Amino acid sequence: MQHDPASAGSGTATATQVTPEQRATARRAVVASSIGNALEWFDIIVYASLAVVISALFFPSAGEQGAVLGLLLTFGTFAVSYLIRPVGAMVLGSYADRHGRKKALTLTIGLMMLGTALMAFAPTAQLVGPAAAVVILLSRLLQGFSAGGEFGTATAFLIENAPTRKAFYGSWQVATQGAAMLLASLFGLGLNTLISHDALYSWGWRVPFLVGLLIGPVGLYIRLRMDETPEFVAVAADKVESSPLAQTLVHHAPRWLAATATVGLASISVYLILFMPTFAVSNLHLPSWAGYLGGIISGIVSLVGCPLVGNLADRVGPARVMTVAAVAAVVLAIPLFALIVAVPTVAILTLVQVVLGLLMAFYFGPLPALLAAMFPTRIRTTGMSIAYNLGVTLFGGLAPLILTALIAGLGTLMAPGYYYAVVAVISLAGIIVCRRVFGQR
Repeated sequence: MQHDPASAGSGTATATQVTPEQRATARRAVVASSIGNALEWFDIIVYASLAVVISALFFPSAGEQGAVLGLLLTFGTFAVSYLIRPVGAMVLGSYADRHGRKKALTLTIGLMMLGTALMAFAPTAQLVGPAAAVVILLSRLLQGFSAGGEFGTATAFLIENAPTRKAFYGSWQVATQGAAMLLASLFGLGLNTLISHDALYSWGWRVPFLVGLLIGPVGLYIRLRMDETPEFVAVAADKVESSPLAQTLVHHAPRWLAATATVGLASISVYLILFMPTFAVSNLHLPSWAGYLGGIISGIVSLVGCPLVGNLADRVGPARVMTVAAVAAVVLAIPLFALIVAVPTVAILTLVQVVLGLLMAFYFGPLPALLAAMFPTRIRTTGMSIAYNLGVTLFGGLAPLILTALIAGLGTLMAPGYYYAVVAVISLAGIIVCRRVFGQR
């Protein structure tokens, strides 16, 4: 018997007697899931926020046109890592549905640590020539593959360990992304203000990756000590799905297609904030530290706000909260960028990033619970992994490359606002389908 897809996203505190042991297990699940999620996002955010430095060290080109080409290659490598994420989603998501969430979580964090180590110790083009770009590409591919299985597995682990308040517990997946954004932005600000330009380009850029590498063993230790989720154990006692990938792709296509659309706005909100340091330096000609200040504040907003939004979603439903946030994003997208283009100052840049952070918290916070509720337990990790990573790849991972190309090709700094508005409309349509077709009210 399959688990009711709608039940995973509902908070049923009044109908369920929760024991202290269940609460303690849910809290431990938050820690176990969050550390790996934080490591993944910290590495991604650091790479994106240091794009100008990485471009110069690993994709050096001469002249102004060469600088644009270097950025395109840097973000192109960033985008390639996202093209492999759906592969990781299918392989690791299927593995988690057949062998358990705990085993998959242990595997993903091991792969993440390897990818981060390659980045931290990568030789630059000055030392090994074009081979430097190959090392960066390999690092990004490892990160992309492991990240493909991380969100779906960690979210299933959280939701299935939470006896009630599933939107609240699921929101910690997003809150830890805010923590990673905060930490990465602090590193970006510190590296651009506390050390010299030469020090930043010679050794300073490696420091965040080395710090990220230290997080991995802690997360691995905690995950190894966790038990399997009660819902997966109940399913496994009957019989696990022999081919969750085929079952998901063939029999649940409308679900993962609708879920993929809902991921778009969450993903573009994150990556637009990450794109801001590059946008500030390359297009607005602001100081190199300017984009990081808003990232710090946005990280705090996400870290503090997402659990609060999760509590709200448990009362009124994740889809309803996300609908309001999506409508606000459609309305505000173009005016926000019109403001920053008209008044390109650090204060306005920071204001725009803070607003984007608020929209991200209200939309992204309830998303894990919505996605978990869309799929039955037997294929939950596979379904969530495919939907999330397709959405992230199409709307987020390719965004820095698309935005850089659009700004250069169209000759307008309003391009990010137009792109953000289009993605918001797509996600709004996805939520409407989830609400009206799949009952996620």
